[in-house]
Amino acid sequence: MFEIKKTVTASAKEKTIFSILLAISFAHLLNDMMQSIIPSIYPIIKDKYGFTFGQIGIITLVFQMTSSILQPFVGRYADRHPQPYSLSTGMLFTLSGIIMLSFANNYGLILVAVGVIGCGSSIFHPEASRIAQMAGGVQKGLAQSIFQVGGNGGSAIGPLLAAVIIIPFGQHSIIWFSIAALVAGITLFPVGRWYKAQLHRLKTKAIPPNPAVMALSSRKIHWAIIILCILTFSKYFYMASMTSYFTFFLIDKFGVDIQVSQLCLFAFMGAVAIGTVIGGSIGDKYGRKYVIWGSILGAAPFALALPYVNFTLTIILAVIIGLVISSAFSAILVYATELKPDKIGMMAGLFFGLNFGLGGIGSAFFGWLADKTSIEFIFQVSTLLPLLGIVTAFLPNIEPRKK
Repeated sequence: MFEIKKTVTASAKEKTIFSILLAISFAHLLNDMMQSIIPSIYPIIKDKYGFTFGQIGIITLVFQMTSSILQPFVGRYADRHPQPYSLSTGMLFTLSGIIMLSFANNYGLILVAVGVIGCGSSIFHPEASRIAQMAGGVQKGLAQSIFQVGGNGGSAIGPLLAAVIIIPFGQHSIIWFSIAALVAGITLFPVGRWYKAQLHRLKTKAIPPNPAVMALSSRKIHWAIIILCILTFSKYFYMASMTSYFTFFLIDKFGVDIQVSQLCLFAFMGAVAIGTVIGGSIGDKYGRKYVIWGSILGAAPFALALPYVNFTLTIILAVIIGLVISSAFSAILVYATELKPDKIGMMAGLFFGLNFGLGGIGSAFFGWLADKTSIEFIFQVSTLLPLLGIVTAFLPNIEPRKK
């Protein structure tokens, strides 16, 4: 399979193609910007249609599940049958979903619209992550961070644009975001052409396997993947409480208006974007296991304090949490692909799928819990999740000791 094969020269294999990384990151920015308008419009549709917090959670669940369940299967298929132009195809799904969402006038149509957007995401992420890995050369952590920061940047910009465009002008203004889908599809077409050219130049000579991974039994590898899944659960269940309900928390506890709450969410998501880039570079230099340790468990003290402080400290802590906890995903993904170097697409699909799926389940769960208790209570509960970062201790050491 192509991901474990070597290019014609060593220099070609080691070269980092930043033009491709920036293009795929820009497309990721547009893709996740369009996705992020879904939670950003929750206050509007909740008031307009009288939805409960539980129904809001179900909307997120439908979106996250459609954008997660398919991803491992798409990645597995791409491992065997690479599809260079599938990224542009995924944007057509997103375009269709955006148009549907702007005109949906009942709960059922809203669910269908977010489901179509989710399908576009499932097609986009596994193959895009593979291309980032190919273009990154030996700097795999940096490459995944550049790719991921585009998505985080889009997630940060989405609420800001929602505050400027959708909240003042209403649900129908969502259609303006279809322009982003068209731009992303056009951007990805030459990336697909580059990807196709790389496939033709690949040789059958395999890259020497990692001796530390080769020394692990299948059981230990599977156990390590389970630990990575637990860490992903702790990160994205906590992130679900922040991305879906942080605005409601600020409105409920401090009495701020919707636009101020959206700007605070933008600050948190902006910190997430910055932390992602920092984490990838640190992982390449010092080791990914250390990054995972510091990212998830390191966010715990700040998360534990957040529900109990004043408004200013709440925003400061949210920014710190975003910076710290966001660095984990690139390290987890690259660590997983090193455990299974012949299944990069499947691993990317699995962990991007867990990203969205766990976020959806977490959003639905916390929505249900908020209806039963209060918004403030779910933040008191969710802050315990980063403590699960302690299980990083059970990950095997598969990287050479960094100087």
